[in-house]
Amino acid sequence: MSQDVFSEISDRICKHMNDDHSDAVVLYAQALGNCPEATAAKMLSIDAKGMNLEVEANGASQPMRIGFDRDLKDAQDAHLILVDLMKQARQQLGKGT
Repeated sequence: MSQDVFSEISDRICKHMNDDHSDAVVLYAQALGNCPEATAAKMLSIDAKGMNLEVEANGASQPMRIGFDRDLKDAQDAHLILVDLMKQARQQLGKGT
């Protein structure tokens, strides 16, 4: 997906994830970002190659980049990979599906 297309949808995706799926963003940080001590996380941006988070852990805020295993093509593709990553994070942390 071109960066132009992603810059248009990144804010929308981040707002949706932070407002409606904040628990998923924390699980991304804990499992996929190898930061099990994360207590809060915010999705700052998403692009074709990954997502940028701001993570609260051990009383401090830190940036985190989580890469995707493939380049995303469009918003629908972003939705699919975020759902897949959520399942992967839950499984990795033993939290079911």
